[in-house]
Amino acid sequence: MTVDDSGPQTPDGDAVPFATEASAAGAPHVSSPQEYDAILLAGFGGPEGQEDVLPFLRNVTRGRGIPDERLEEVAVHYRHFGGVSPINGHNRQLRAAIEAEMRHRGLQHPVYWGNRNWTPYLEDTVKEAAEAGHTRLLAVATSAYSSYSSCRQYREDFARAVLDTGLAGTVQIDKVRQFFDVPGFVRPFAEGLAEALRGFAAEGLAPEEIRVLFATHSIPTGDAERSGPQELGLGEGGAYAAQHRAVGGQIIEQLRAEGHAGAQTGWELVYQSRSGPPSQPWLEPDVCDRIAELPAEGMKAVAVVPLGFLSDHMEVLWDLDEEAMEAAGEAGLRAVRTPTPGVHEAFVAGLVDLLEERMQAVEPERRPHLTDLGPWYDVCRPGCCENVRRGFSPAAAGVKP
Repeated sequence: MTVDDSGPQTPDGDAVPFATEASAAGAPHVSSPQEYDAILLAGFGGPEGQEDVLPFLRNVTRGRGIPDERLEEVAVHYRHFGGVSPINGHNRQLRAAIEAEMRHRGLQHPVYWGNRNWTPYLEDTVKEAAEAGHTRLLAVATSAYSSYSSCRQYREDFARAVLDTGLAGTVQIDKVRQFFDVPGFVRPFAEGLAEALRGFAAEGLAPEEIRVLFATHSIPTGDAERSGPQELGLGEGGAYAAQHRAVGGQIIEQLRAEGHAGAQTGWELVYQSRSGPPSQPWLEPDVCDRIAELPAEGMKAVAVVPLGFLSDHMEVLWDLDEEAMEAAGEAGLRAVRTPTPGVHEAFVAGLVDLLEERMQAVEPERRPHLTDLGPWYDVCRPGCCENVRRGFSPAAAGVKP
């Protein structure tokens, strides 16, 4: 992707709410180095006990009027694991790993962590940071791709945290670019898939008998079409689908170039964890539906790569490890679910690279990226990732609206 950092793509004036000086004018990529007081790790949040499950799900679905009886249908997934989502534990580990890597590089910034839907809430975290004198924050959201729920909603969370705490005009929040094709994020997926394909080959399976399914969270098709800047014209599924397809293709191409066993197998992008009403179109095909169809296509094995997920949270442990693996068993397929990045050394290093890249205003042509869609924008573009049902709410780290 080639981005023109001049002309109409560069709004004039204070175009980006709550931003530092380097980002406030709204250029796609910052060109002035910027000092920050602290790092803000932003997560989704999850329950940490049985009594937390329903209150957490009410937070997730706030404003949608979903009765508790229907929420209990989802609650059973959490209750299966003692009411504890692993996502908070992962973010504690990720925060510690980021801090350790930063200290190794001589960066002394404190790393704060806050969530959208459960404690510690972002509002409380931002207030805590401000009380400690840390008012210039550089944020990392725990989601790699572009869509409303995976990018803009986090930016709305930042704006809400600043506004609800009365810290507008005091706290500034910038956000690093979406990191879907950053080498450190992609490498753990490639390593895991290579290991799965070696295992299939050792069992005597031929590449044409294996299918790789890159799995990510489904989202409403209307939101998908509005993901990323509309002027890019990325086609069906918008930037969200295009980014996943590009990364999946890059992984396969990389493994083939390295001569990994079984890397000539076919691959495709599938979706999971749909939660909308049947009347609302969401991205398809569903991972379990595709698994059920594979034997008729001559497949004997399937590798499910959780490409849309940073860690083994509930939608990996339940929707893939339980439901998708059950579907594979019913279809008579040999199946492997490959690892998520978690706190893989390369992933953590890649995140800290992004922090340094933003602090130093590294030129776009020197930024690491593995697909033609990168490097993605520092400052989200006008109208990027609109929520079809809600429209535009105040958001940080992007050009208005």
